[in-house]
Amino acid sequence: MKRLIEGFDHFRRNVFPSQRELYKKLASGQSPSTMFITCADSRVMPELMFNSQPGELFVYRNIGNIVPPYAQHVSGVVAAIEYAVKVLKVRHIVICGHSDCGAMKALQKPELVKDMPSVAAWMKHADVARYVVEQNSHSLSQDEALACLTRENVVGQLEHLRTLPTVAAAMARGDLSIHGWVYDIAHAELDAFDAQQGRFVKLDLNAAELPEATPHLRFAASAA
Repeated sequence: MKRLIEGFDHFRRNVFPSQRELYKKLASGQSPSTMFITCADSRVMPELMFNSQPGELFVYRNIGNIVPPYAQHVSGVVAAIEYAVKVLKVRHIVICGHSDCGAMKALQKPELVKDMPSVAAWMKHADVARYVVEQNSHSLSQDEALACLTRENVVGQLEHLRTLPTVAAAMARGDLSIHGWVYDIAHAELDAFDAQQGRFVKLDLNAAELPEATPHLRFAASAA
């Protein structure tokens, strides 16, 4: 705890004074453009990774970067997504997995969480990824299977995301784009799911267009 308090003291003395006006503005509201759903893993730090300023990212973290499908049960992440789309009017939602994910290792080996019933129940929301990999990737090494499982979990959670009525409606009229990424911790690289190609590709920061997981809009975008 001493380390946390020292860190806050550093923030208050050395960071806050230079951004006083920004924090004064943020004290009365927020208008982030992007919701970022990622794993609770302490090695994944979205604000640091994307050099974002306060108020730019609406971050939600949980074990396995999971989004339960609509109507299965009310959860914090589903409520946060609904709030982000309806109230904050975010334009983008990113679901981001990462390398060496403990949740994906537990998906591979359920015995790892046999004494953690709440975690085991939560991981049921990622069963689609496990099943896809088991049925379609028989010759992979354990590490390759883990990487494949991590990617397929992101795809599965994107599918769950699209079942949320608020999200589906916003995407249909072009007000919202969704993205699926996997972060490589050791190499500081991002792979992005390209819905057009049906696969993950390296994120090229110099490309004219970034890959998206968003289906084609079906209604005219609402007026800004």
